Amino acid sequence: MTVTSRDVAQLAGVSQPTVSRALRDDPRVSEATKERVRKAAERLGYVPSDAGRALSSGRTRRIGLLLTDLENQFYPHIIAPAFHQLESRGYQLMLHTEAADNDVVAERLISNGLDGVLLATSTIDSVVPLRLRDRGLPFVYFNRTSTAVQADSAVVDPAQGMGEAAQVLFDRGHRRVAAILGPANTSTAINREIALRDALAHHGISIPAHYVHRGPFDTATGHAGTERFLKMPEPPTAIVCGNDVVAFGALNAARSAGADVPGDVSIVGFDDLPSASWPIIRLTTIAYDLDAMVRRAADLLIERIESPGRPVEESAFQSRLVMRDTLGRTR
Repeated sequence: MTVTSRDVAQLAGVSQPTVSRALRDDPRVSEATKERVRKAAERLGYVPSDAGRALSSGRTRRIGLLLTDLENQFYPHIIAPAFHQLESRGYQLMLHTEAADNDVVAERLISNGLDGVLLATSTIDSVVPLRLRDRGLPFVYFNRTSTAVQADSAVVDPAQGMGEAAQVLFDRGHRRVAAILGPANTSTAINREIALRDALAHHGISIPAHYVHRGPFDTATGHAGTERFLKMPEPPTAIVCGNDVVAFGALNAARSAGADVPGDVSIVGFDDLPSASWPIIRLTTIAYDLDAMVRRAADLLIERIESPGRPVEESAFQSRLVMRDTLGRTR
């Protein structure tokens, strides 16, 4: 016969709702009662039903992670920490990969029985945040935000890292500095460009229009921008990239063109992905605590689900320069 929570309650000497709360690790239940319920459940071989819990609590304890920037090598690095943090708090991670951010995608999220959504690839003109807000589905911005809807977020503050990079560039003689930036409709590209320009301006350095290249956050963008820069009569002596993936493309282009890095051109990335420290790459980049930022985004979403009326919170993580081998002195 199927073992039910009623059987567990009878063996543990508690009410049926107490069994449900104890197995969810509800703080309102004493540790002694939780232990008694767990032992009763183990003895009877009782496994809680997700469907039953959803019916009784009105929650599925499932969190969606929406990714639309499928070519960006940055995003696979956030899945594991998101999974572990959510699992530690009794939630499941559901990965949603889409090629676009539109009304259809929003409806899919809303109809999938999720308690909330982590939005990791929003653009400043995204429609998904609007639709989720209108339908009352909690969400948190991770890494990127949208101007359409104010919501909880976990993001990077690029100011300190860009400031440190600008200082080293100046100290090492760089005056011709170029930038390969991400899409103009992403908050990450906008904020990093502003921080870079402000930091360089402090040292009297500006980035002229012909030293700017924009595109998706991928290696092709870095390759194309660097290839163009190196063909100029006066090529830049340093290139600051919107992220490490772009910087990897820049490194490939420079080395394919026979340019020495950092002798002929220095290259700086952003994100400090694990591969940036590989001996064959040794990329100078701007780092921050990515795992902590992912965990904070997950916690913010759970707090929003469990306390809907709490004030909106933005968690900004400080950045710092990590010196390796791709930033040197000008010749």
